[in-house]
Amino acid sequence: MSPAEIESLFTRADGSFLCARWGRPIVPVIFGVEEAVLGTVKGAIEAVVALAGHQMAETDPELGANLMVFFFRDWAELPQVPKLDQMIPDLGPLCEKLDARGANQYRTFRYDKDGTIRAAFVFLRMDDHLAQLAAEDLALEQAAKVMLSWGEAAFANRSVLAAVDGRGILHPQIAAVIRAAYDRLLPAVAQDKTHALRLFARLPSAL
Repeated sequence: MSPAEIESLFTRADGSFLCARWGRPIVPVIFGVEEAVLGTVKGAIEAVVALAGHQMAETDPELGANLMVFFFRDWAELPQVPKLDQMIPDLGPLCEKLDARGANQYRTFRYDKDGTIRAAFVFLRMDDHLAQLAAEDLALEQAAKVMLSWGEAAFANRSVLAAVDGRGILHPQIAAVIRAAYDRLLPAVAQDKTHALRLFARLPSAL
């Protein structure tokens, strides 16, 4: 993986660069799944958080939960969730836009004053494509996607996962970038593209 490839992972649609990590312990809450899947999703989040060397907690003193994951069948369901429109501005029009595009997932972040990730919301419309994925693979992919402020097109041509013996694992390159971004010697927030060089320097030579 080259510095240019790493840079592309954090380049926004407007050409700006942002690599931000969580600045507080992650407290997930998952809606719309059965108990068995709930454990799978939380397990995937715990695994990726451990990979990054970050922390989880039972509660966020300010927010209660700061990572909210919603599973549902239709975008029209979201505006009916109590108080969700207070957390997601223009929720109704957003859902209409996502529905018109045929989108099956959407993520949005909230940031603290220092620029670190404060909260994340993950919306997964379980269409035929997502429903065909193994729960473990879907959970692992989504866990990786909320660990950093990836650019909108970061995974347009790159998979978050890799297959080993028929089982999905976090792609070694993506895992290495996450681990590097959480290096305590690096700034928690970077808007300069040269940050990609710092991340590159921390990747294993084999990658």
